[in-house]
Amino acid sequence: MKREMILSLSAVALSLACAGAVGAQSTKQAIKHDAKTAGHAIGDGAREVGHATRDVAIKVGHGARDAGRGIGKGAREGWDATKHGFKEVFHKGG
Repeated sequence: MKREMILSLSAVALSLACAGAVGAQSTKQAIKHDAKTAGHAIGDGAREVGHATRDVAIKVGHGARDAGRGIGKGAREGWDATKHGFKEVFHKGG
């Protein structure tokens, strides 16, 4: 009877040890999976920030370009008005 009980306890201990090893493996895999998911989330967030930064830079650049065109047009109109006024005052040109 004692021998049967020892064999039963040994079988139980062996099955618990195997279950513990499997549990440790699944925990390790879960940690790896969570780390991988977090890494992907960080990468996706960084990509979104980069795209937003690019979009803002393009809009600022286009605004500066348009402002430069407006300033250039205004300067040209000012020059033309000054030239026209000079010609009228001094009766030069056509």
